[in-house]
Amino acid sequence: MIKRELEIVIRDHLFQGKTVVLYGARQVGKTTLINETVMGVDKRTFVLNGDDADVRELFDNASAARFRPVVSGYGIVIIDEAQRIPNAGLGIKIIHDNFREIQVIVTGSSSLELAAKIKEPMTGRKNEFFLYPLSFSELAKQNGFLEEKRALDQRLVFGSYPDVIVHYGREKRILRELTSDYLYKDILAIGNIKKPVLLEKIVKALALQVGNEVSFYEIAQLCNSDYGTVEKYIDLLEKAYIVFRLPGLNRNVRNEIKKGKKIYFYDNGIRNAILGNFLPLRSRVDTGALWENYLISERIKLTSNTEVRPEAFFWRTTQQQEIDYIEEAGGEFRVFEFKWNPGKKAALSKTFANAYPVKSFEVINPVNYHEFLSENDRL
Repeated sequence: MIKRELEIVIRDHLFQGKTVVLYGARQVGKTTLINETVMGVDKRTFVLNGDDADVRELFDNASAARFRPVVSGYGIVIIDEAQRIPNAGLGIKIIHDNFREIQVIVTGSSSLELAAKIKEPMTGRKNEFFLYPLSFSELAKQNGFLEEKRALDQRLVFGSYPDVIVHYGREKRILRELTSDYLYKDILAIGNIKKPVLLEKIVKALALQVGNEVSFYEIAQLCNSDYGTVEKYIDLLEKAYIVFRLPGLNRNVRNEIKKGKKIYFYDNGIRNAILGNFLPLRSRVDTGALWENYLISERIKLTSNTEVRPEAFFWRTTQQQEIDYIEEAGGEFRVFEFKWNPGKKAALSKTFANAYPVKSFEVINPVNYHEFLSENDRL
């Protein structure tokens, strides 16, 4: 059992008068995490699974009277896969408001479906958390620091989904199944997508452009579509926790790129499965892109549950000056360049340094990356 760092965070929010909502993609370990979180709590627990027809029926015409014989006597009620329940929001609100002694915990694989259902009924009544694939920090605590560093090549190619980590040697099959679930079950179902072939083209185009600035117009032309459709499909990919966007920073410099954005995958293994490319690093031409995607996605995991989550950006000017990754917190900027080759040097752009208050500048490579991905005390 790999200990998830979010477990302590969620446990600290139990019985504080609010429903706990846990979002995350398929197979990242939401159910396992919740089970581990409540295991050490001295309360009777009951699970309502949204995949069960009788549970969905219970939420139809929801009322306190209908829920009372089901939930009474329990200290914790877990509503798993809540996005499957058509009237989830109202039912959760009724349990929350009428059974204050009960801690309600809700999980969902799709922020698009679940967030829409509970946003209005649960306003001011919930604390939301996001669970990602396993992080460097979690794996280092489990496997040992040196062992996890030795696994870097494996992580860049196959990623860090729990099943991938646990079932060594079966990574390709597991990732293909996960990718199929994402593209043809979750997104096609929740987004009412009528052109699955177009979705596949768009997500492959994004996979090929990791590390580069993304233009929705260019992707539309490449996929024989239009800007609005591409934007809609990418929005769905974001809400299904497949990709996330990193905006360009543009505030002080006249020639900064406006409205720039890069798009990364939450997991390298999913990105490589989409392209059908599991070649080892020594045989690849995209190692730099994999390195950048890995570092930024891991950094997002690290900072996601901190009290003061920094804002993240990349930076580029029309003169092709560029910075890979920037974090802003408290009005100060931490600047990072990513280099796969430890021998490669990088210097801070004078243009950037003259325009922004730079707190620090670091070059991240395979020798020192562990500090970048496990420095909670310095965030």
